[in-house]
Amino acid sequence: MADNIRFTLNDTLVEVADLSPMTTLLDWLRDHHGLRGTKEGCAEGDCGACTVVLEREGRRDAINACIVLLGQVDGQSVRTVEGLRGADGGPHPVQTAMAEADATQCGFCTPGFVMSAVAFAGSGGTAEPDAIHDALAGNLCRCTGYRPIVDAMTRIAGLTVEPPPAAPSRAQSVGFEGAFFAPRSLAEALTLRAEHPDELLLSGGTDLGLLASRARKPPEKLIHLVHVPELTAISTTSDRIAIGAATTYGDAAPTLIEAFPALRPYLSRLGSRQIRNMGTIGGNIGTASPIGDMPPVLLALEASLTLVSKRGTREIPLDEFFLDYRKTALAPDEIIQSLSMPRLWEGETFHCDKVSKRRDQDISTVAGAYRVRIRHGKIEDARLAFGGMAATPRRARAAEAALLKDGFAAAAEAIATDFKPVDDWRGSAAYRLQVAANLLRRLELRLADPQRVLEVESL
Repeated sequence: MADNIRFTLNDTLVEVADLSPMTTLLDWLRDHHGLRGTKEGCAEGDCGACTVVLEREGRRDAINACIVLLGQVDGQSVRTVEGLRGADGGPHPVQTAMAEADATQCGFCTPGFVMSAVAFAGSGGTAEPDAIHDALAGNLCRCTGYRPIVDAMTRIAGLTVEPPPAAPSRAQSVGFEGAFFAPRSLAEALTLRAEHPDELLLSGGTDLGLLASRARKPPEKLIHLVHVPELTAISTTSDRIAIGAATTYGDAAPTLIEAFPALRPYLSRLGSRQIRNMGTIGGNIGTASPIGDMPPVLLALEASLTLVSKRGTREIPLDEFFLDYRKTALAPDEIIQSLSMPRLWEGETFHCDKVSKRRDQDISTVAGAYRVRIRHGKIEDARLAFGGMAATPRRARAAEAALLKDGFAAAAEAIATDFKPVDDWRGSAAYRLQVAANLLRRLELRLADPQRVLEVESL
């Protein structure tokens, strides 16, 4: 078992010893390696000033260095703004495009924008406004210089880039300082879990990373699961989809959107690209946040979980998993291996909505998801689920029954029977109830005239 951290940084192999694996990548770059082009703006993965590029599996992914722990990049390949070069040894084409478009003002945010643009070009990004907006949604410019930045992004769209170099091979499991464990097999992960039932499980770290970055109180021990093949597998059949719990949103999105097209705009608002390139679906479930974006979707889609331990495997419907605020049915020695859901049946339709104070990079005030089956012009089955309305993400069973019996107006009224939300700074209880009821009326309009609603929503 390895006891040092080894990864490639700007084409050079580096090894890190005698430093906590809970150190953030940003702190190591700036304070221990002298690379200060990568900046700290918010320390919580929102502003993008800390963006670097993870080069893996023939692709380039933008990530937030402020919430990525050093142990997470073991065996990976990282590039910072200092590592950019053109083919002739001069500036990288993205740097040239940013300069020629006058896309810098104070310059603090510029390295992060440059690295997001490098990932955009390296992933075959196109010049469509929506594609550029999505690529830059995780980067903030406090000088309001977005127009020239978008001009620069338009110039580099479709840029031919060299494939990234191979990351250092790391087939063996690692355990740094007896605190950060990174198993490479499910059997080893379950053994570690049985030995450390009280320690935290780490996948993408987009939530747990805040303990190290913002709170400056990193966990004492972590079990890092993203290198376990069984936890990152995606499988599909003609009637069902299964996704490993440690699969990132970026990796899962193509499969999910192909099966449920309504998820395309919804997932584009689930954090930024930086967040989706690290955040995992299983992590969003395991944290059991009542305002997590994905649980309402999965509840409406009738998802179930596969939970594993050294004792064996068990299946549990997702709507039996959330017990109370931040409390789940997961036993101390268990790990969420995967989640699965049926494809839409004939006559079924699926829609989802997210309402938040900001369009991008914001937590839901209310999230709603709805799976409806219609036969001969009549709704014969419905699953309605909401987040932000209770201590847990939850189905609206009273509204479901009212919809089937008396229609959408009755379902909207029944929302107040299903939920007793609280007031907080994102919205009052009355506001949340009204929003949830209005979302059901929007669903009614979608089903009655889907083309018109699509045109209105695209404005």
